Amino acid sequence: MTRLSDLRLLVRIAQMYHVEGRRQADIAKHLRFSQATVSRMLKRAQEEEIVRTTIVSPTGIYAQLEAGLRKKFNLQEAIIVECSEDRDGVIMDRIGEAAAHFFEATLQRGEVVGVSSWSETILRMVDNVHPMRSGKARYVVQTLGGMGNPAVQAHATQLTTRLARLTGAEPRLLNAPGVTQSREAKLVLVSDPHIRETTNLFGKVTLSIVGIGTVEPSRMLARSGNVFAENELSEVTEAGGVGDIGLRFFDRDGFPVITPLDDRVIGISLEELANIDRVIALAGGRAKAEAIRGALKTGAVDVLITDKYTAERLQMPATGRERYPA
Repeated sequence: MTRLSDLRLLVRIAQMYHVEGRRQADIAKHLRFSQATVSRMLKRAQEEEIVRTTIVSPTGIYAQLEAGLRKKFNLQEAIIVECSEDRDGVIMDRIGEAAAHFFEATLQRGEVVGVSSWSETILRMVDNVHPMRSGKARYVVQTLGGMGNPAVQAHATQLTTRLARLTGAEPRLLNAPGVTQSREAKLVLVSDPHIRETTNLFGKVTLSIVGIGTVEPSRMLARSGNVFAENELSEVTEAGGVGDIGLRFFDRDGFPVITPLDDRVIGISLEELANIDRVIALAGGRAKAEAIRGALKTGAVDVLITDKYTAERLQMPATGRERYPA
């Protein structure tokens, strides 16, 4: 058989399979071939580029931009959401919706879910999670203690217990302040059997949901009466800190920034996060671009869910501390 005749047959088989929608068994019967031969020739049609796969992204899907972020930051997945406005409230809503869908679609039975409960975006995600008919997760573990005024620390408890109820899991609460008054106070608290029972689960978390913050406290933390002194945050900034995950600060290159504040935090560490199979970070917005860039360089984040405006900024070359016009 000449090559041209060979190619003609490949084209015909490809046409029958991909255009006419005929099954391989039907094609084999029609042409008097074995099904194995049809399968082999369909594979050859791809190798010869007779059949080419083209993916056309619908409006609002940013496949190329997602691929760029995956490659640049060595991510397992990047999910970029469409937003009508470059505004924090809208961005958090859209990220929360996308995160809930991804969480529901990828949650595996028996997972131990860690949740950093002081994030407005994570709160939006939980608001969009549907109750799961049959329980999937084993535990939902609070990975950062309560913050600030004890009267508002119930927020962290409620978010953790809500997510546990939605997933059919058992909540494991971290009934301790997120930041203690001193290193000595922290040591006393983490030795408590009830608190240790929760912190011992950090090493068993298989999926962690985290937010990414800037050094400047978020509105949620500010409303909580956060316990940071101005000079402590200045120390973080002077040491090169640009952002935090669960009050564990890092610089623009992703290296941990260790100050006396770190010794007072009761929560999961960046090192522990890096050892978790999947860490999903939810973050976006103009003010967080530098913090997100640093977070993605820590090696702790596997999946980023962000908005299209932030994704475009992350693709730009870093030129020191980013400043964006209002």
